[in-house]
Amino acid sequence: MKKALIIALAGLALTTSASIFAAGDAVKGKALTVSCVACHGADGNSVNPIWPKIAGQSEEYMTKQLNDFRSGARVDATMTAMAKAIASDDDIPHIAAYFASQKQKSGVADEKLAREGGELYKGGRSSSKVTACAACHGVTGNGNAKAKFPRVSGQHNKYIVNQLKAFKAGKRANDPGKMMQDIAANMTDADMEAVAEFMAGLRD
Repeated sequence: MKKALIIALAGLALTTSASIFAAGDAVKGKALTVSCVACHGADGNSVNPIWPKIAGQSEEYMTKQLNDFRSGARVDATMTAMAKAIASDDDIPHIAAYFASQKQKSGVADEKLAREGGELYKGGRSSSKVTACAACHGVTGNGNAKAKFPRVSGQHNKYIVNQLKAFKAGKRANDPGKMMQDIAANMTDADMEAVAEFMAGLRD
């Protein structure tokens, strides 16, 4: 309960601070995405499940992630190099706006595993201090754009599992207040697989 309250308050603070966010221009952004296509696809729907779908992801979240890759706050061998190759910081909101304007293709999930993951996603597990994913990512998985909490509905399950494991191991540490690191630390591999399967099957 205490962790859920902290997460809610953090989200509120981030929402307030995000009021100065400057929206990008999707038309300008499309012309800047040539190097993104190889992994994420022309419309942001990657076909390789280890690379995230970014179609329909919020501008605010994508802008933060690209800036984090550029600054070193988030590290990935491929994305760090790609983000640093962007000519100007001013281009980032435009790239984010383009992919945010695209429609995400629905994911597919194993029904049995998704049912198990749905319980954890919606209600968490107090006995192991796992906060409900829905508290930040929403019941439908659309996230909270102003708080920079990502959309997770329809996302590749393999990508989600890899990110949860990275948070748990401390390899990814660009989450505000270590929220995701603390939650992932209390999740088993089976928990991660089940939640990821549920997220993959979520629809708007």
